[in-house]
Amino acid sequence: MSHISKGIMLVTGGGRGIGAAISLLAAKCGYDVCINYSTNSDRARAIAAQIEKAGQKAMVFQADVAEEAQVADMFQAIDRKLGSVTALVNNAGISGGSTRVDELNERALDRMFGVNIKGTFLCCKEALLRMSTRHGGKGGSIVNFSSAAARLGAAGRNVHYAASKAAINTLTFGLAQEVAAEGVRVNAISPGMIDTEMQDPERLARMVPLLPMRRAGSPEEVAQAALWLMSDEASYVSGTILDVSGAR
Repeated sequence: MSHISKGIMLVTGGGRGIGAAISLLAAKCGYDVCINYSTNSDRARAIAAQIEKAGQKAMVFQADVAEEAQVADMFQAIDRKLGSVTALVNNAGISGGSTRVDELNERALDRMFGVNIKGTFLCCKEALLRMSTRHGGKGGSIVNFSSAAARLGAAGRNVHYAASKAAINTLTFGLAQEVAAEGVRVNAISPGMIDTEMQDPERLARMVPLLPMRRAGSPEEVAQAALWLMSDEASYVSGTILDVSGAR
């Protein structure tokens, strides 16, 4: 049976949590997938194995998205093995830990903004060079990851993280307008409390009773939103920040 691909998707931070759920659902939807990871190759390879079992092509690539040369190398490797990226999920991000602004240092800020903001910009740039009709591409879709923290502020916990995600909102809106006539749609997902390993279990237990639905969301629920934004059903949706938070 010949291999059929709906497109080539890159999921940054695709080996765990929400990224892993998106990678697996993308394969079920017919995408070939590149799973980007930073440190844990075993987990990324395990997700890739599941994708191949589902009948789609998969590859893994280690890259720090905050490093321009590594991002460029990753996209070139995908070109060679799978083909040009047609769908990008900018999921890689770090929380920066729990700290007040007056306890931050420059190194922590540089790393936070490097991964969460610069990394998203760099991946968008490389994707556009392949997707945009301006560069000879056939179009595509980009989904960035924001957070409910962008509108809540995360006072006393991690304002720096909230600020980095607010920047993603602005990037999403501005870039969507910039490339709207070039066949590329750009949206973002803003998750609320999602039950992943990034969550502090004690905080999760405290917060769940306060949530409107009295439960946290699952990575799979976020993945469904991401794949919808990339689908033909969302063909007239761009520049949107989609809340996946149970209720605002």
